[in-house]
Amino acid sequence: MVTIIVFGLIVVIAVCLAVYGVRIVNQIERGVVFRFGRAQRRVRSPGLTFLIPVVDRLKKVNVQIVTMPVPTQDCITRDNISVQVDAVAYFRVEDPLRAAIAVQNYLFAIEQVAQTSLRSIIGKSDLDDLLSNREELNKGLALMIDSPALGWGIHIDRVEIKDVHLPEDMKRSIARQAEAERERRARVITADGEFQAARKLADASAIMTETPGALQLRLLQTVVEVAAEKTSTLVMPVPVELLRFFERATRSGEAAAGSSARQPQERQPEEHPALGDAAAPELSPPAPSLESAKPAAKNGALPTG
Repeated sequence: MVTIIVFGLIVVIAVCLAVYGVRIVNQIERGVVFRFGRAQRRVRSPGLTFLIPVVDRLKKVNVQIVTMPVPTQDCITRDNISVQVDAVAYFRVEDPLRAAIAVQNYLFAIEQVAQTSLRSIIGKSDLDDLLSNREELNKGLALMIDSPALGWGIHIDRVEIKDVHLPEDMKRSIARQAEAERERRARVITADGEFQAARKLADASAIMTETPGALQLRLLQTVVEVAAEKTSTLVMPVPVELLRFFERATRSGEAAAGSSARQPQERQPEEHPALGDAAAPELSPPAPSLESAKPAAKNGALPTG
């Protein structure tokens, strides 16, 4: 009877030890076994793993990509401007054995390295690079963090600067600078447009000078455009060339009228001899006047008809 009891106790203890020695490693984890405090080189894969009770101790290491926000850091750029910058780091464990034994807490270690690297790279960069060239800064920051992390069995996937907080006076300065730059661009574009328009107008004037009819067509087109606005007043520009045309037409008309007036005066002496050669018409005797009739009356004689 005692033998049975002892045998039963042995079986129960064996079952308990066997159950205690069985561990489950998840898919997102890897197991590092310490036997009598010494790390085993073989890393336990996901699934069931058996340990020697009381002798082995299992430490699980997560191999997922960890997203770690870097706290906001007060930095000074190379051009002596105070900014507040925060970032985010993405990394994962590549060697669980080194991550378990090379560093006490790899999460805390990566966070501290990210903060110091962020301050260092901001101090080497200008404000313009920080605002407009973040891709290069992100690559440099990832290299700075990845250098010590490789010794810990950790791979840095990427590091990105998330936000940059500027002082209020610096924001106003940047706004004024942007406004001045846009105004300069607007003036350059306007001047360039006027230059091109002047060049085109010069070419058009040269073509119209060679072809006088083009000026009349342009005048008629202008009249049509003005008339299309349905206004009560029509302003019609008259070019100087048109006035010169009318002046030339007036002078030619006056010259033609003067030549036609001189032609009859030249022909008049030729017509007088023709009139002299013709027979003169017979004229009736003039009637006696009253003064000649008075002496006759005094003498007693009456005039006869």
